[in-house]
Amino acid sequence: MPRKRLSLADARRVALAAQGLDKERPAVKTTARHIRGVVNRLGLLQLDFVNVLVPAHYFVVFSRLGSYDRAAFDKLIYNGRDFIEHWAHEASIVPVDCWPLLQYRREDYQPWPNSPIMKIKGKRKYLETTLEAVKESGPIVSSDLPPVSGPKRKPGDWHRSVPRWALEVHFGHGNVTVADRLPNFQRVYDLPHRLIDEPHISEQVSRQEAQRRLLEISARAHGVGTLHDLADYFRMSPREAAPRLQELEEQGVIHPVQVETWDEPAWLHHQARVPRSLEARSLLSPFDPVVWFRPRCERLFDFHSRIEIYTPAARRKYGYYVLPFLLDDRIVARVDLKADRKNSRLLVQGSFLEEGADETLTAPALADELRELSDWLNLESVTVANKGDLAPALRKIFTT
Repeated sequence: MPRKRLSLADARRVALAAQGLDKERPAVKTTARHIRGVVNRLGLLQLDFVNVLVPAHYFVVFSRLGSYDRAAFDKLIYNGRDFIEHWAHEASIVPVDCWPLLQYRREDYQPWPNSPIMKIKGKRKYLETTLEAVKESGPIVSSDLPPVSGPKRKPGDWHRSVPRWALEVHFGHGNVTVADRLPNFQRVYDLPHRLIDEPHISEQVSRQEAQRRLLEISARAHGVGTLHDLADYFRMSPREAAPRLQELEEQGVIHPVQVETWDEPAWLHHQARVPRSLEARSLLSPFDPVVWFRPRCERLFDFHSRIEIYTPAARRKYGYYVLPFLLDDRIVARVDLKADRKNSRLLVQGSFLEEGADETLTAPALADELRELSDWLNLESVTVANKGDLAPALRKIFTT
């Protein structure tokens, strides 16, 4: 009999178990099989290449597996044929069987109105020329295309070349996809049929069926969620998601459930587990599915997450690249981290205890996680700055 009510603590444990954060990290050497399992469980990895620490999609896997070989990740994603890049949550890595499910997204795609490609003369002809170049010479990078003068840049504009903008338009429409990433993270483009096997490349799925299947992936990855939670995972409008969720409920894939303190109705995935207890210790990327949808993060964890990268330094509350720290089923701290590669140090530029968290439990657990992260990044030491109320306890651990 499906659960009809969940306590808030139950809902946290359901959500974390659905994300694979209830499991011990592998005791044996991590393999491609482990990495594949993480991506398939989550249904997508949001791409973000801010490299002050490590690009976010790598970190999401670390949060669940601990130390692993990033080269094995790249080989699995880009040298195999099981995963692709696509607009999903944002730009994301998704299993290749999502290609037909995201056809409606490719059809709906609209280039950014301020994109330079929208302002150049002969835009249509130029886009045709870039696609022909991929057909004839792919795989290619944007610098393989002839340079084109675009509109004068204004402060704050993206510093991308016109060829890069053109290829991004084709990527959004599904005319090209990503064959590889260079060491500097630059995209290598090629035609979809050269990278995606049948039946994925030719399968036709109606918009409604595609959305229903994407929402099923979302519901499985959430464990429990509201309409807005589940719709946000693949950036679907709640208006379009609502009837599809009703259909999934009728099919028995999800069940309505009342969650303590939640004002909105919620659904529980039929395979969701409700652990009685949960032991976890993970730093989470700001782009981790556990925390990326702020309303859900606040409802589940009473944790107010804001990405302050684009906030002027003087106005930042916690720091530039701040990661929540999960201990068991609560977010108990946050740390502003930076990889000082030149001096081989992991810099803890700020460390802050969440209200109600136990410092005597949090500090040593966080120190262990920081050591594992430092080792994974091939850094020789951890240096803790004075900023934050958790800093004295952390500094004491790392200086004794």
